[in-house]
Amino acid sequence: MSNTKPRVIVTRRLPGVEARMSELFDAVLNPDDHPFTREELVAAMRDCDVLVPCVNDRIDAEMIAEAGERMKLIANFGAGVNHLDLAALHSRGIVLTNTPDVFTEDTADITMALILMASRRLSEGVRMVAAGEWTGWAPSAMLGRTLKGKVLGIVGMGRIGQALARRAQAFEMRVIYTNRRRLADECGATFEPDLDALIARSDYLSLNCPATDETRGLLDANRIAAMKPGTFVINSGRGDLIDEDALIAALESGHLGGAGLDVYIGEPDLRQQFMALPNVVALPHLGSATVEGRTAAGEKIIANILAWAKGETPPDLVATGPA
Repeated sequence: MSNTKPRVIVTRRLPGVEARMSELFDAVLNPDDHPFTREELVAAMRDCDVLVPCVNDRIDAEMIAEAGERMKLIANFGAGVNHLDLAALHSRGIVLTNTPDVFTEDTADITMALILMASRRLSEGVRMVAAGEWTGWAPSAMLGRTLKGKVLGIVGMGRIGQALARRAQAFEMRVIYTNRRRLADECGATFEPDLDALIARSDYLSLNCPATDETRGLLDANRIAAMKPGTFVINSGRGDLIDEDALIAALESGHLGGAGLDVYIGEPDLRQQFMALPNVVALPHLGSATVEGRTAAGEKIIANILAWAKGETPPDLVATGPA
């Protein structure tokens, strides 16, 4: 890069770092925080050196082909990059960075909260009180499930999965996990290499893996049918890990005890059944929604752009081509 400040277009508001970005770069911000349309994304890519998109900015190969030659770096806000066509970026020589490791504890917190809310029917209770329908305490009213001694199955034992395991152990849950590789014993969980066996053993099943070609639809109708009656499904990973039709059917029939969901297919246009079913806790994608986490992600973006502008390897470079 020359000494000229790189033109950086940011698709959404970024807490805590916009002033610094404006000082360091020729930054184009999004003051009203509106989601970019497909046309706006293509126009932005044609007019920038660096694009800073978010997880809901889906950028496919056709859009990248229309982008022209100016854009050389995508500095993604968030760790997940499944909303971007990596092969197209690789073929065009566009550098990609992300913001790993800043949302681990926050996402584990929200996942544990979903387990508690679903198990103890907390959101159902809140709705009951708000609607003026609570008639008082009774021995048989609003009975939930205790966590102590229950089996928590974790699919994907990365940093978030390990942080969730630590939290679950404080509630004296028995934690089992499946992962590409077995981890050291200090994480306090038992390795179960067979995904189907893990699903069948779990009282609570938490999906904490990325969405890939291998994991999309991972929890399908057959696997849901094989779950123990009364099992709770928890998803703070990605919406397309679950066959939502099969999940809704199992919740409606009573086969599953409940679900705690923070992510959905096609969000924010989630299925109305998720709001209507009393045994569903539906959150609006809050996993990473803390001031500290979002600011730290913005700082990583700045560090990645600065390194790239100096001709250095960005600290959070994402491989887009063949391994």
